[in-house]
Amino acid sequence: MSTQRQKADHFRALHARDEAFIIPNPWDRGGARLLAQAGFEALATTSAGCAFSLGLQDNQVGRERMLAHVAELAAATDLPLSVDLENGFGHDPETVAETIRMTAEAGAVGGSIEDATGDPAHPLYELDHAVARIRAAVQAARALPFPFTLTARAENFLVGKPDLDDAIARLRAYQEAGADVLYAPGLRTQEQIEAVLHAVDRPVNVLATAAFDRDMLSKMGVRRISVGGALTRVAYGALLRAIEEMRERGGFTYFNDAVPHGELQKRFAQERD
Repeated sequence: MSTQRQKADHFRALHARDEAFIIPNPWDRGGARLLAQAGFEALATTSAGCAFSLGLQDNQVGRERMLAHVAELAAATDLPLSVDLENGFGHDPETVAETIRMTAEAGAVGGSIEDATGDPAHPLYELDHAVARIRAAVQAARALPFPFTLTARAENFLVGKPDLDDAIARLRAYQEAGADVLYAPGLRTQEQIEAVLHAVDRPVNVLATAAFDRDMLSKMGVRRISVGGALTRVAYGALLRAIEEMRERGGFTYFNDAVPHGELQKRFAQERD
């Protein structure tokens, strides 16, 4: 079993490569095991995936329950784990710092803090307060006995404020506050992605879309690609189609797309190195 320091060093090194790496987002222990077996080098949580698996809406899980989920995924494989920490589970910088410390204690080696407030009337924190929150997270991360990789997120495109200039200004401010990785989820065009890349000098994470593949994003200069809740939604999409077939037509043809029981038995019998 790799130590947390070894995982942290490996995760940090992945961002220093000349090509992008994909960090997929499992929502449960089984998915984490399958992704590790497939050869991915790091994993990230998804707040939406965790919430949906508990029958909740995104951002309704709460810190205690989320950290239990983090501990479970961190122990599932030897891979480094980065955590979707939403807004740090609190508005004030002190709470954000505490969340970073608790996340490290749960076994993760990285995490992201977003600047969305959760208030539709004022969806983004004022910049000065948002920067103070990132600075507090950075200070907490630097006090740990290993290099915790802190990602700062500008949520403009996810909260109905798709102002690229403001998102870039926020990312640059978070860079100055000490963030290790920068992330503006929801970018959709090459021009938007390249504008972010040219404006900052830290590794940039991009949320995957069907419009781009790893090679295309890597050539632009992207260093990390996450998929957010997409894997969860793919799985639940298959479940909903099966439910509809049984309920509306009384059919079971979805069996044809099912993974054989023996195949999953075989995969989950494999021991980690």
